Amino acid sequence: MTSTTDHSGKVALVTGANRGIALETGRQLAGLGFTVLIGARDLAKGEAAAKNLGGNVEVIALDVAAPDGPALAAAEVERRFGRLDVLVNNAAIHYELSARALNPHRTVGRKAFESYVVSAWRVAFAFAPLLSASGHGRLVIVSPEAGSPAYSTGRATLNALTRILAAELHDAGVLVNAISLDWVETDMGRPGSRPVAPGAAGIVWVATLPDDGPTGGFFRDGKRLPW
Repeated sequence: MTSTTDHSGKVALVTGANRGIALETGRQLAGLGFTVLIGARDLAKGEAAAKNLGGNVEVIALDVAAPDGPALAAAEVERRFGRLDVLVNNAAIHYELSARALNPHRTVGRKAFESYVVSAWRVAFAFAPLLSASGHGRLVIVSPEAGSPAYSTGRATLNALTRILAAELHDAGVLVNAISLDWVETDMGRPGSRPVAPGAAGIVWVATLPDDGPTGGFFRDGKRLPW
């Protein structure tokens, strides 16, 4: 499943990438030759994380929850690179696994949905022109799979958004796919979960699909999932 192609000269942005699965995704993309931009709300934490990745890795200010955060970051990427080849849309912070649809934690649930869906949409909208400018852009949407209402409805909405974006960006050569992860060893993961490296490998696989690869799909570890 691992790509062996040299991607030197290509630019990838990973959101929420100062820790966890996104940080490992940045490490693997850098190992393939990408110039990797670590999107981080806290630049100091992003810089500290980037030092351990190796390869050509830089940090860019990106607060996906701020209304103008993605647009400001996109303007910076356009100024410096003129395009974006890969966008891994990963950032999410809130979750409520114990809640149920008929007994939700309304405040946490609303924040979770905004984090998973509204922020992801905002980021995709801001960077779509730069992905189109690449001519072979790849947009990867990390879609939650846990069972709480915010996760479940968020996943369904993100997967629908994936289909819509895939159709709208098809003519620009942009492949848009969602990726689901099993629980991995991160701050939000469970004890005994699998290591982050194989989870990130699934993201990298989608990010490095060939031009005739699938689009509008939902995958885990290189295999298409129904939804």
